[in-house]
Amino acid sequence: MDYNFNTRLKGNLTLTSDFHANQALRKDKTLYKFIWVQNGTITLEIDHIDITLGKDELISLTPLHHIEFKEINGTYLTLLFNSNFYCIYGHDQEVSCNGFLFNGTSSIIRLQLSDRQSALLHEITDKLDNEYQIKDNLQEEMLRILLKRFIIACTRIAREKFAITTDKEKSFDIIRQYYVLVDQHFKEKKMVQEYADLLHRSPKTLSNLFSSYNLPSPLRIIHERIETEAKRLLLYTAKNAKEIADILGFEDLSTFSRFFKNITGESISDYRKREVGKN
Repeated sequence: MDYNFNTRLKGNLTLTSDFHANQALRKDKTLYKFIWVQNGTITLEIDHIDITLGKDELISLTPLHHIEFKEINGTYLTLLFNSNFYCIYGHDQEVSCNGFLFNGTSSIIRLQLSDRQSALLHEITDKLDNEYQIKDNLQEEMLRILLKRFIIACTRIAREKFAITTDKEKSFDIIRQYYVLVDQHFKEKKMVQEYADLLHRSPKTLSNLFSSYNLPSPLRIIHERIETEAKRLLLYTAKNAKEIADILGFEDLSTFSRFFKNITGESISDYRKREVGKN
């Protein structure tokens, strides 16, 4: 299965069981991705972290995530789209996935689908498959509707995983907003108080809220986002530590070096040498 739809405004929606072999898609840094293992297992390296997914496990990735296929011992399906086709920021009230299914950290959500959930997603992808065969002026909007259904279904599955009931939706939206704000401002805002002010909440309220969902603390979320970006810059660019410190908004190299050592337990140079040496 390998279907690709492009709009006149450079929107893209792709459904493929062969993502690992499609170099054009692999090089496209604008694509959001759902990867769903349908049989057997596949092993991926995401931001230099190995992860093995089994049957009916599904993950969602942003354009920021670096992905490599290490081993394929089964079949999988990948649904990819860019913001020109469907903008999750502009349509957040429709799908409520921003900052939840999709955020910039390397701590991705793994969804283990039940038989019922798997059947629901199969129904949607079967309809996508059928819609790709119809060439008329309604095709684009029908594909967009089906993509939206897929995203909403995955959002609901993730909410079940975190036991987010109807009465908890508003409180969990604050957590989503926090993740979104951290993605937007982590380079210049590094204190919980700054995000609490933006959300009109106290730092203690945020801390209690994150704790109630067994999530890392608000400060840890900020640190994880900075750590993730630092590692991406160290591993996937040729920038030196001083340049990366400037990009991430640290006062100087020594402050960045202390932060990195405290978070990871090793120096910047040791980390880069060890991870690059694996390849």
